[in-house]
Amino acid sequence: MSEKQNVKSTEEQLARFAKAMGHPTRIIILKFLASLDTCYFGDIHNELPIAKATVSQHLKELKEAGLIQGEIETPKVKYCINKENWIIAQKEFSAFFSDIKNNETCC
Repeated sequence: MSEKQNVKSTEEQLARFAKAMGHPTRIIILKFLASLDTCYFGDIHNELPIAKATVSQHLKELKEAGLIQGEIETPKVKYCINKENWIIAQKEFSAFFSDIKNNETCC
């Protein structure tokens, strides 16, 4: 893979993480899951004043972005932070924000 392709891939991944985190409810879910080892869907739903279908949609977005992972334990679904991708997200966001110049003026 060329360096250009790698950069594009890194930026795409960062954008995917940012998009998934772009809703306040998803931030709440991530904070809640980050404070626990694992959590069942019902526990997440009990934390939020929204419909189960809406919680499911938010979990789906976070899972598709790779920020969380889920495991079926019939009849329940257990979720947790995807630690590998969580570390990648921390590094990528940190690098992104540290690249901003500290100029006194804008433009």
